[in-house]
Amino acid sequence: MKFLVTGAAGFIGFHVCKRLLAAGHQVIGLDNLNDYYDVSLKQARIDLLTPHTAFQFEKIDLADRQSIATFFAEGNFERVIHLAAQAGVRYSLENPHAYADANLAGHLNILEGCRHNQVKHLLYASSSSVYGLNRKLPFSVNDAVDHPVSLYAATKKANELMSHSYAHLYGIPVTGLRFFTVYGPWGRPDMALFKFTKAILEDKAIDVYNHGKMRRDFTYIDDIVEAIFRLQDIVPKPNPEWTVESGSPAESSAPYRVYNIGNSSSVALMDYISALEKALGKTARKNMLPMQAGDVLETSADTHDLYNTIGFKPQMSVEEGVKHFVDWYRAFYHQ
Repeated sequence: MKFLVTGAAGFIGFHVCKRLLAAGHQVIGLDNLNDYYDVSLKQARIDLLTPHTAFQFEKIDLADRQSIATFFAEGNFERVIHLAAQAGVRYSLENPHAYADANLAGHLNILEGCRHNQVKHLLYASSSSVYGLNRKLPFSVNDAVDHPVSLYAATKKANELMSHSYAHLYGIPVTGLRFFTVYGPWGRPDMALFKFTKAILEDKAIDVYNHGKMRRDFTYIDDIVEAIFRLQDIVPKPNPEWTVESGSPAESSAPYRVYNIGNSSSVALMDYISALEKALGKTARKNMLPMQAGDVLETSADTHDLYNTIGFKPQMSVEEGVKHFVDWYRAFYHQ
């Protein structure tokens, strides 16, 4: 099939493109290559994809309405995996308008492209951050998600709402993917594992928020990609029996579904750091700092719906996954 993957130069998008190409699909990758983090890392990812004859790269900004409309009209995409977004919780405190442009206007442009060009299935990146102030663990797609604690999270919740409205109005099958703290080779420099690794190797202290008293459902990139790959074949269908009063928020009378994609186990931040210290063979110097605005204490994914749908459950251990990242980092940066 012919796929459009947005955010193809990004961490998850790059790995998804590789998986689709390996399966024999045609992939058009879109990215604006912005400088939110090191552009040379993004370019290195694209450089690994371009030798594939079934891969084509287009540099377009999601917020450019006319360019996206033309791109879709000429593309004849059968399926769209929309992973491009302005990422990062803390950066949303500094530059909120970047999130409105990429995550709201950009998402709308993708929905419009799908609407006018008979796309058969749209999968898009949501986030575990939509659970916000929820305290019941593990986080379930059956729970309401009405209290985000960052603008980034609010834009991801908005993406789910916008997608539902298009599924309802125009019958576009849409699948939302709530990712839980993704890590692994080719990861983003703004994420903890990358920053910690760089600092430890340079003999600098790492910043540990809430004095280390945090837990995350760390999910390895290969597990994320496998779930996406299987879900792209599961096209949502309307459920005429569904009602708001008795149905799950993750389903609808429209062709709409939402899934958690997480490891289903919450790991203490200090254990994550210990796994990194072991992989590096070095002990980190730690700046113990208070909780950051927009952060949450703990995340944990209920993935029963995911397993029941695709028969797959993420399973990479943190110790093994962190070692894979460190091996990649040392090779890529010659350290």
